[in-house]
Amino acid sequence: MNPITRFFHYCSDESNLFNRNLQKNGDVYDQTLLWVLLGLLGLGLVMVFSASASQLDPHNFDQRTVYLFKQAKFVLFGLVLCVWLIAKVPMWIWQRSTKYILVLLLLLMCFVPFLGETVNGARRWLSLGFIKIQPSELFKLVTIMYMASFLKRKLNVLDDFKRVSWVALPTGVGIGLIYATRDLGSALVVFAIVVALLFIANLPWRWFLLILGAGVSLAVLVIATTDFRLRRFEVALTPWIDANGTGFQGLGSLLSMESGGLFGKGLGKAIFKRGFLPEAHTDFILAVIGEELGLITVALLIFTYLWIVWRALSIGKMARDQNMYFNAFIATGIGVWVAAQSFINIGVNIGLLPNKGLTLPLVSYGGSSLLVMMAAFTMLLRVDYETRRSMRGYDDVLDPRDRKQAQPEARAQGAKT
Repeated sequence: MNPITRFFHYCSDESNLFNRNLQKNGDVYDQTLLWVLLGLLGLGLVMVFSASASQLDPHNFDQRTVYLFKQAKFVLFGLVLCVWLIAKVPMWIWQRSTKYILVLLLLLMCFVPFLGETVNGARRWLSLGFIKIQPSELFKLVTIMYMASFLKRKLNVLDDFKRVSWVALPTGVGIGLIYATRDLGSALVVFAIVVALLFIANLPWRWFLLILGAGVSLAVLVIATTDFRLRRFEVALTPWIDANGTGFQGLGSLLSMESGGLFGKGLGKAIFKRGFLPEAHTDFILAVIGEELGLITVALLIFTYLWIVWRALSIGKMARDQNMYFNAFIATGIGVWVAAQSFINIGVNIGLLPNKGLTLPLVSYGGSSLLVMMAAFTMLLRVDYETRRSMRGYDDVLDPRDRKQAQPEARAQGAKT
């Protein structure tokens, strides 16, 4: 029995760790998950203010709260968008709309390398006049939607390479466009999502290894042939060998973490965020948390992300048990996304990985990443809600096309019995 088959046998076991009683206490959605996510948003607001205030004018209150108010606006807008729109959209509508959203987003991403705004040497942001967006963040979620839709339709023919090979075309184009903006970190996250979903879908082992090997080889080639990326890897574990150059941020992060100890210096009392830790409110906000609130808080935060990933995989598994395959792949993909992005951000902060410019989900400053992540978690809660409805015998969460197909089958089955 190959590893993929063993994995699915494990997932089918009623006693495995992904099983939960979704009907417990009659809840219609995962309230615990919702409160954890809101808690992370609250922590993010506090830490964005703490990390950014000292980098601006300390004697001008209006200047010190610039990033806090911007992040608060993103949070409020995201909550309104999620509660009044995304949470009310059935998942089958997202499934039908995925191909159109994907095409429009790929067209939009084509303009970024030429018309995008450059920040810190990377051209990743596109101004639409009233708003500035980072299309690569949106592409992560759209990739999950596209893969979920594709795998639901092709689940029974994954052993036919000719019928499934073109799945690589839109995702490959998207990864290439992201790489063109010098955003290797986001490209790796998208690739991780694709590979993980193919693994979960039980793609034949030899093809899975071929895709994984090709992706890893290409990433290694890109790093080895790019001087600044190769230099980042060289100094990642030993940033002090180039303390005033490539290793400056990594060394500042390590020193910030170390100086906080187990319990931290206290909120707002970090030293290294004051000029020794660039981008403290974005990429390196975890280091500020470590210095001010201690390594115990960092450990609790890591555990929280692990719990969220487990919760997403659990929701996906329960949706699969209800034969809601699009929903199952959406939930699983979101779990993989959170796991990959959190791992990279945390790895950068503790000196395990070179700087990749990825935010810590729901905590770091950043409008595009925050809004897209909030939308993704709202979809996850919607999947959980629809799964609970299905488990209670309601079919109003199903695609009307599927309900029409199921009715003749049910009548035929009843006639046989």
